[in-house]
Amino acid sequence: MASVVPAMIEIEGLKKRFGAIQAVDDVSFTVGRGEVLGFLGPNGAGKSTTMKILAGFLPADAGRARIMGYDVANDPIAAKRRLGYMPEGAPSYSDMTPESFLGFVAEVRGFRGGDRRKRIIEAAGRTQLEEVMRQPIETLSRGFKRRVGLAAALLHDPDVLVLDEPTDGLDPNQKHEMRMLIRAMAPTKAIVISTHILEEVDAVCSRAIIIARGRIVADGTPAGLEARSARHNGVTVVAGPDSRAKLLPLLTALSGVGSVVEEDQGLFVQPVAGRPIIEEVRALIRQRGIEVRDVRPERGQLEDVFRSVTIGQGSQVGDAR
Repeated sequence: MASVVPAMIEIEGLKKRFGAIQAVDDVSFTVGRGEVLGFLGPNGAGKSTTMKILAGFLPADAGRARIMGYDVANDPIAAKRRLGYMPEGAPSYSDMTPESFLGFVAEVRGFRGGDRRKRIIEAAGRTQLEEVMRQPIETLSRGFKRRVGLAAALLHDPDVLVLDEPTDGLDPNQKHEMRMLIRAMAPTKAIVISTHILEEVDAVCSRAIIIARGRIVADGTPAGLEARSARHNGVTVVAGPDSRAKLLPLLTALSGVGSVVEEDQGLFVQPVAGRPIIEEVRALIRQRGIEVRDVRPERGQLEDVFRSVTIGQGSQVGDAR
């Protein structure tokens, strides 16, 4: 019998209220080694509150959070030794240099002498900070400030990484570099990325959870969630006005087609129950000899699923985070 790999992150029945706002409402999930979990939700959905509880920055009103089996509330030192946490905005001491800040973090983590220096050099190298190590953090670009925060989270080589909005505000090159680093670390760690940027899921995540009003409303692989989209296995036919007019009634009558909608450049053919229909559509166009510019299958769109499960649930009075 194959052995079961224990979860590296365990969240069970988590609840947190701020006055009249139920920021986190009975949230439960686990994350294992090698998983990169995208923790998604609208602004105010409870993402950052959940991450702060997991990181030990906020106490929960109810429920439990464990890191590598250590309860965050009852055994916080052991839990935090195994956690690397980058809060939203990657806050640091702006008057310090990256070198001095990482040195401070290393000392807090208990590293001394040559080991301390080795940890700083390795963390700076992994996040490509070498060229700015002696420059005041307040003078750095937003991208470099994020790298400083990530270096601090990585310095002790933790088993678990929690990254809150790691690419928000970064330019395309900086986002690419951050994603490459996350992918490189993923096989040996459990990583949670809290974000409202849906493109992060396709870019780096092996799984996604969507939260709204403090509750989990969807949980699955990116492909599995995208399959819930109304566009999943649909077909886009790019064609001119005359060809569209000819195709519209023919496609509507085609077996397996639920509806045909005119869009900017052509027609969108929606299947019944998400059944693939690309071959039937192509065959019909060939048989009828109708001129088209393109026929392409559509994959589901995570944005559609996100909207369908969060619409009307995204924000509360105030900011639940």
